[in-house]
Amino acid sequence: QVQLVESGGGLVQPGGSLRLSCAASGFTFSIYTMSWVRQAPGKGLEWICDINSGGGTTLYADSVKGRFTISRDDNKNMLYLQMNSLKREDTALYYCAKDLALTSTGWKMNRGQGTQVTVSS
Repeated sequence: QVQLVESGGGLVQPGGSLRLSCAASGFTFSIYTMSWVRQAPGKGLEWICDINSGGGTTLYADSVKGRFTISRDDNKNMLYLQMNSLKREDTALYYCAKDLALTSTGWKMNRGQGTQVTVSS
């Protein structure tokens, strides 16, 4: 079965950096587009970025463009999110996701348990 395990979250000061990791198993990781999404306290799910199979194409939400970088290592079945210039509004629970889709009834995806990122001084 699909298993996604995020790690790397923590408490960081504004302007700081964190690198999130996601270990994937139970499926052929290399052939799937992978995503990062986040959910801030009291808010809905927000798509952050995608990386396609092979890693040649990445897409970012405007809220993180230029600050976050998604990458993957298909040899290790790992997905990464490098987060720089962190802002307080980046505080959220971060999930890596497979099969992300926005349907008429909301977001659908396979995701892990999430890793908490808190940006605070």
